Amino acid sequence: MRGFRLRTKFLLSLLTVSIAFICATLLIVRRTVQLQVRREILADLRNSVNTFQNFEQQHETTLTRSAELLASLPILKALMTTHDAATIQDSSGDLWRLAGSDLFVLTDRTGKIVAFHSSVPGLTRTTAQECLRRSGDPEGSPYWWFGEGHLYEVFVQRVYFGAAADNSPLGVVALGHEIDDRTAKEVSRIAASQVAFYYGDSLVLSTLAPSQESELSRQLQRLAAMSGSGTEDIQLGDERYLMTSVDLAQGTQQGVSLRVLKSFDQATLFLGSLDRMLLVLGLVAILAGTLSVFLISDTFTRPLANLVGGVRALERGDFLYPLAARGGDEVAEVTIAFDRMRTSLRKAQQQLVDSERLATIGRMASSISHDLRHPMTAIMANAEFLSENHLDASQREELYREIRIAIDQMNDLIDSLLEFSRARSQMHLVYGSVEKTVQRAIHTLRARPEFNDVKISVSSEGRAEAWFDPKKLERVFHNLLLNACEAVAPASGNVAIDIREFKDNLEIRVSDDGPGIPDKVRDKLFQPFVSYGKENGTGLGLTVVQKIVQDHGGDVRVETSSMGRTVFRIVLPIQGSLDGVRESEIPHPLQPH
Repeated sequence: MRGFRLRTKFLLSLLTVSIAFICATLLIVRRTVQLQVRREILADLRNSVNTFQNFEQQHETTLTRSAELLASLPILKALMTTHDAATIQDSSGDLWRLAGSDLFVLTDRTGKIVAFHSSVPGLTRTTAQECLRRSGDPEGSPYWWFGEGHLYEVFVQRVYFGAAADNSPLGVVALGHEIDDRTAKEVSRIAASQVAFYYGDSLVLSTLAPSQESELSRQLQRLAAMSGSGTEDIQLGDERYLMTSVDLAQGTQQGVSLRVLKSFDQATLFLGSLDRMLLVLGLVAILAGTLSVFLISDTFTRPLANLVGGVRALERGDFLYPLAARGGDEVAEVTIAFDRMRTSLRKAQQQLVDSERLATIGRMASSISHDLRHPMTAIMANAEFLSENHLDASQREELYREIRIAIDQMNDLIDSLLEFSRARSQMHLVYGSVEKTVQRAIHTLRARPEFNDVKISVSSEGRAEAWFDPKKLERVFHNLLLNACEAVAPASGNVAIDIREFKDNLEIRVSDDGPGIPDKVRDKLFQPFVSYGKENGTGLGLTVVQKIVQDHGGDVRVETSSMGRTVFRIVLPIQGSLDGVRESEIPHPLQPH
């Protein structure tokens, strides 16, 4: 996956930009369409109002003409001259049916109703009398009467005795038509909208659903504050409308208004399908763009991936990782430059390794020749002494012992050098006591007379038994004790070995009261050929200690070092490190060893 990081960035960037662009496009398109639909709805509302007003004007002209014709009928004038209310009430029924109106009213010259007919129960004679009184001038614009939840559009005309020019009024005739459901539906059809008739603040009727009428009534106070030509958004339940108002009765005590409503949600239903279409187109564009970028980016990312692979291979030390530089672009130039750098680095590293190898061989040869020269000199000198005839047996024994010590020193040096060439599988593990191995190392060290006065103590907690190679571990303790004895005072020095058994391992601490380890060699103490303060030191003792302990799966380090106390801490697993050791080489725990 790492080889596609740059390509992934390209794809994520494309997706982010594309999604942001699509979302912005959807929002802009939706907002633009909504504004356009709103403008169209407002235009439709204005057209609907104009259409209704034209229709209403023609309707008023027709009804006014009908009232004038009725007022000029001789039979009506003759009836009014009787001045008898009962006669007029009874005889006016035919005239009401002739007029075809929902409401028929006759008054005398004083304005008192003398005949009252209504096809719809609700408006009473008393209410009609009050409405007529509020109408004022009996002639003029149509009047709106409201009673018991019924709204009437009323046209009033004077009845004259003789010609109107004679100015001999007999009374007035009033023809009214109720605004009912049929009328509301007709107006809704003409206006191509939902309509609602109001008398003052009271909703008379509408073409809205009952639940929407209730919601409209709850917004009555806000709606009543609208001007006659204003337009406002209202929310009726889950549906949004644009609404305008038309005043039908200006100048009356109670205004009559018509509210025309167009559904904004119905007009914008197509936005859902438009959004889905744009979304599908956007997704198709994203997929096509992603595929294109994926294919195009491969041209750039593949050489980069190859170059990154070469860098990682170089980090692992692989100088032969194949690099292919195609074309002449910047990536190819970088690849060629990296290949040249890798070749130069390989040559420089090889030269450095060769130089280091020669330097190491030189240091080793110098150290070995220096360390071998002392015991060889002793052997040669003692061999010359042995050739003399005047020596007694004790003198010859002393010379033989010094030759043997010199030979042992040479063997120790050779064993230390051979230890680095031995494989881990050459260990011979047995299960035994670590304390006994420590005692054998102390016994070997006591053979050297210069350490006879050094006090060496051993303490142990637990059985202190584990799997280990006795010969190799004895060499570990011999090297550590040798360093400790050389560091302490010859006549009063103290060296202590403390062995503690834990659940899975043993901890062995070798401490002395010498001057401590100098700071300049403390960090590189376990490196080969590092020695301090010794005339005959090879610098391989602690290096061999570390290798043997690590071959056992353990660890060795300097726990503390100061004036008067230096502690080396060895952690040795009880089960041992059996990786690479053949089972045939591991004696059974119950076998003697």
